[in-house]
Amino acid sequence: MASNDPAIVIIGAGIVGVATALELVRRGEKVVLMDPAPPGSGASAGNAGCLNPSSIMPVSTPGVLWNVPKWLLDPDGPLVLRWSYLPTMFPWLMRFVTAGSEQKVRTQAQALHALVDGAVDATRILSAGTSAGALVEHQGGLVVYQSQESFDGERLGMELRAKMGIAVEEISSEQLRTLEPDLSSNHVRARFYRGNGHIVNPQRFIAGLAEAFMRAGGEILVAKALSFVITDKRVTGIVTDRGELPAKSVVLAAGAHSRSLAAQLGDNVPLDTERGYHIMIAEAEAGPRLPTMSSEYKIVATPMETGLRVAGTVELAGFTAQPRWERADRLVRLARLMYPGLPEDLPQERVSRWMGFRPSLPDSLPVIGASRLAANAFHAYGHGHVGLTAGARTGRIAADLASGRRPEIDLAPYSAQRF
Repeated sequence: MASNDPAIVIIGAGIVGVATALELVRRGEKVVLMDPAPPGSGASAGNAGCLNPSSIMPVSTPGVLWNVPKWLLDPDGPLVLRWSYLPTMFPWLMRFVTAGSEQKVRTQAQALHALVDGAVDATRILSAGTSAGALVEHQGGLVVYQSQESFDGERLGMELRAKMGIAVEEISSEQLRTLEPDLSSNHVRARFYRGNGHIVNPQRFIAGLAEAFMRAGGEILVAKALSFVITDKRVTGIVTDRGELPAKSVVLAAGAHSRSLAAQLGDNVPLDTERGYHIMIAEAEAGPRLPTMSSEYKIVATPMETGLRVAGTVELAGFTAQPRWERADRLVRLARLMYPGLPEDLPQERVSRWMGFRPSLPDSLPVIGASRLAANAFHAYGHGHVGLTAGARTGRIAADLASGRRPEIDLAPYSAQRF
């Protein structure tokens, strides 16, 4: 257990928590980073590795209501709901559908842009001088399409990206063959986002940041936060499974596991989890040169230092249901469709599977800002599909909040009280 001198305590050692902790310790603050698991071992480890300033569109968009039933009825579709979880998930789903009006999407996209703009540079600044810095690539990213119809179907997203100054290059079929020779010829168009980047090993990246945090004087406490000690509207301590920890201030950054602790801080946040899957193919015979998203399959293929990662799918089933590994096997099939050079008989030892809990809110915006009950306790979680992309900037914002500085952006769109 840490000394009795109060520290700023960060609950959760994913990308947001580790980024916050590193920012604070670099400013000379005493910081304790607390998590029952090693840094970066949760959802932060299993994402697609992308740093995408282009990711400004919320998941719920106009027309999504008509797509959801089709997706749910397709066992190979991008969205699966365990029907036993429907009663629990129903209020979240209703908020999700109503968040998809065009007016709301425009507002949400602007708020997402404020968090993800300049993501590659922010990530490089955060990781500068650490072993994690060498893992950041800035080569751009692709979205590929199998028909002109799907290429033309992103009118609203492309309009909003243009208004926000997000550079995009339209790629013809011939250019695509040159750019990505392993990609199936079924793909006839693409968009290239030069401002995008990726991390070639997300778990090692976060571990490198955590090592830098400890070298700078930070402390990592392997413990689970259970409750808060609140005195005169301030958190003075955190009750953990290893005893009570004094606190100067608190940042709640526990990802999908933040909801119950947020409620103790006075905020009833409709946080749930989209269970995401990925596969890793070691020594892949074919694959992308750049991170590539399939518009039709809703998956992302990313070249990484340990092989080809293919990530995607959403499963709504909560925390306790067993993984449905056929969701990962679907990714293998789709990877072969995207890259026909992958063999049909991939040896089992070359394919690893992963499932994790993506922290998601119905409007695709995270919760960042002050808590209702405690003036020195702050929220920083719920980034959904942009956790890694927005991690560095959110860490800087959360560090500002915890140390009494004014954040660099208006946090009203991310308030826990918006619900």
